[in-house]
Amino acid sequence: MLTETITLEGHIIDSRALGNVLDDILALGGEFKILEVAIGQSKYERSHARIEVRAKSRKALRDLRRRLSQHGALWDAPDDAELTPADMDGAFPDDFYCTTNQQTWVRHGGEWQEVRGQEMDCGIRRDPPAGEFRCLPMNQVHKGDLIVCGHRGVRLELHDRQRASGAFEFMTSEVSTEKPKNTIIRRCAGMMIHARDAGQKLLLVGGPAIVHTGASEHVTRLIERGFVHVLFAGNALAVHDIEHSLYGTSLGVYIDKATLADTGHEHHLRAINTIRRAGGIAAAVERGLLKSGVMHACVKHGVEFVLAGSVRDDGPLPDVITDVMVAQDRMRTLVRDVGFVLMVATALHSIATGNLLPAWTPVVCVDISPSMLTKLSDRGSSQTVGLVTDVEPFFRSLAQAIDELDSASPTL
Repeated sequence: MLTETITLEGHIIDSRALGNVLDDILALGGEFKILEVAIGQSKYERSHARIEVRAKSRKALRDLRRRLSQHGALWDAPDDAELTPADMDGAFPDDFYCTTNQQTWVRHGGEWQEVRGQEMDCGIRRDPPAGEFRCLPMNQVHKGDLIVCGHRGVRLELHDRQRASGAFEFMTSEVSTEKPKNTIIRRCAGMMIHARDAGQKLLLVGGPAIVHTGASEHVTRLIERGFVHVLFAGNALAVHDIEHSLYGTSLGVYIDKATLADTGHEHHLRAINTIRRAGGIAAAVERGLLKSGVMHACVKHGVEFVLAGSVRDDGPLPDVITDVMVAQDRMRTLVRDVGFVLMVATALHSIATGNLLPAWTPVVCVDISPSMLTKLSDRGSSQTVGLVTDVEPFFRSLAQAIDELDSASPTL
């Protein structure tokens, strides 16, 4: 049997890293012996464990190394990371290290360096002029880039799951329609106020249901009060928001009366045409054509927005980025300074955003479908708190909770 020793440090109980490591050793045919373990006695204390790992062959040990490194295992006597030049544009070397959303460190020159721009499903590039390592999407690889390969000299520091008593602890359990929604929404409002007061940006990822359900007035109010600094959406949210501003309808239906307008099926196309003739959303606001709604508020209050295109888009609006890789890069740039993310009723944009976020950015995702929330968490966005509810009642309650908490404690 070949033997090596690993060390686990940090919140290894709360993150389930210790249990996952032991399970994986056995699942891959290895054996283990716990040499030392010290468990933190409070949520602020870190834990420590040293484990002897045994495998039957070098290949089996390599497989264990690859698997256990994903749980933050640090192998004794670590080597520097292996750097391999990319041999072509747009692809990594075969044995490239694939990133997670957890905080990652690379050993180089005998020292550990934190990887910048942490993001899942990327590689890691060494930038010699800057003297740093940074996550790199596959489509941005250039021939000659120095890429981290293998798992030696790479370690993770797993983000501890937020612990709290009462309702917020219940928030982090499995997705359920039976959660205490009002209490959770109040906690969400508190997190948004805290992020705003800390000078962090708040990101809203929204779908067209915001307009269809009559919630756009609540979102507009949040923008006006400084609780939205960045908006990610598609053509649909912007189109139906503008349709509602110009015609009072969404998909041809009057929001206030829930009745179909005469020739209402034309309204969204006429709304798109109006904006295209004006030269864009900002131009329509400046010319006084667009006087209300979410997109109007974004322009008036300097909210940066990314409207990512889809093959099914009508028009689209001039502001829509139709090249999805360009849209992804723009989103990637804007998430860097975000301190809180609210995702509402949009599966594709929520999952896309979740893929760009590091594990320590708090996320609340609201959707009427439990399967959507489960899918987001299953794809690796483990920090996401899911709430199953309809859009308009959520935003109405959220705005009310923010009013109450913000007036009661401005420094919350």
